[in-house]
Amino acid sequence: MEYNGYLMAGEQAAAQIRKNRVIPLDRTRMPLYLAAGGDFETWLVSRAIDRHRPNSRILKKVLRLTDSSDAAAVLRAHAAAITDHYWIKSDGEPELSYAQVRFSEDTFAEIALTGNFSSYSRQYQAAEIAAGSPELTNTGSFEKCWRLENGSWWLYKTGNPLERFSELFIAALGKRLGFAMADYFPSSPYVKTRDFTGGKYNFEPAASLVGEEEDYSFNYDRLTALNPALGKQYLDILYLDALCFNVDRHTKNYGIMRDQTTGKVLCMAPNFDNNIALIARGYGPDAKSTNGFLINLFLELLEEKNLTYHPPVLDERTVTELVENTLPEETINRTYTAEMVTERWQRLNRNIKGA
Repeated sequence: MEYNGYLMAGEQAAAQIRKNRVIPLDRTRMPLYLAAGGDFETWLVSRAIDRHRPNSRILKKVLRLTDSSDAAAVLRAHAAAITDHYWIKSDGEPELSYAQVRFSEDTFAEIALTGNFSSYSRQYQAAEIAAGSPELTNTGSFEKCWRLENGSWWLYKTGNPLERFSELFIAALGKRLGFAMADYFPSSPYVKTRDFTGGKYNFEPAASLVGEEEDYSFNYDRLTALNPALGKQYLDILYLDALCFNVDRHTKNYGIMRDQTTGKVLCMAPNFDNNIALIARGYGPDAKSTNGFLINLFLELLEEKNLTYHPPVLDERTVTELVENTLPEETINRTYTAEMVTERWQRLNRNIKGA
C-alpha cells in the first residue's frame, strides 16, 4: 500500500504523508507513535477491526469491501475512530473536512455486535454503504459495537455471565477504592460503557509508547518520562490487576489521555477492559490460594524502583456487598468470589512495605 495525503488532527493537518513517509507539520498534535518516527502503515492497521471476529467479516461483506485487509477497512473510514480525532485525508480529497468524516450514525452497530440474520439481510442505502463506520476502527477481540444514545457514544460488548460479572464488579470495586475507572453498566446480555473521551480528549494506548512490551518496569519508566504524575496512576492499575487477577492487561487496553488542542499529556486513561479477570475463566480449587504471579510482579516493581505505595482501604464487608449487588440475577459463586478478592487484598497489603 502506498498512501499520499495528510494526517489530520481534527481540522488541522499535523503531518504530510508522501509514499507512506510521515513528514511532521506539528509534532505536538500527532499521535505519539508517529511523532516518534513510527511507521505509517503499522499505525494505520493498528486501528483496524479485528479480522478474526466473525462479525467483522460479515460487516465487510455488507459494506462491499472486496479487499478484506486491515488497511482497506481503516481507509474506508478515513482512519477515524471514536476515541480520538485523528484521521487521514488523501491528496484527491482536498475539500474533505473532519465534520464530514467524524461519525454521526451507528447504522452497522447491530451487525458488528450480533451479526444476526435481520441485520445482515437489511437493505442498506448506497450512501450508508459508502460512508465510513466506527465499527471499522473498533478494535479488540470481543464482538462489540458503538451505539449512539442521546448524543453520546456507548460501547456495547458481548460476554458470558462470568465475563460480564467480572467487568462490572471490577469497575465498581475500583471506583469504591478511589481509582479512575470507566463506568460499566449491565445491558443484558451485554455490558456497556460510555466513551470516556467524550469527544474532547484523545485516548492513546500504551502501545504508542512501548509497543508490545508489557514489562512493568519498562512501562513505568516510559510513562513517568512522559509525565511524572502518570507513575502513581499506572501503579493503581497494576494494583487492581493484582487484586483481581487480571491476566489480560496488554498495551492496547490501557493508555493515556491527551488534550486535543495542545496535545498535552493529561493523565492515564480510566481503567477499562477487565472482562478476562477475576472469575471470567472459571473457579479454581481454592478461593484462598489463587495464583500469586501478578501480586509478585507488582511487589517486585515496587522493590526494584524503591517506590512507596499506599494501598486503598478495603474490608471484607465492602467486598461482599459489591459481589452481592453485581448481576444479582446471574448464577455466580459469590462466596468464592468474595473470599478470593478478600484474601488477595490481604496478601497484597501484607507484603507492601509501609502498608
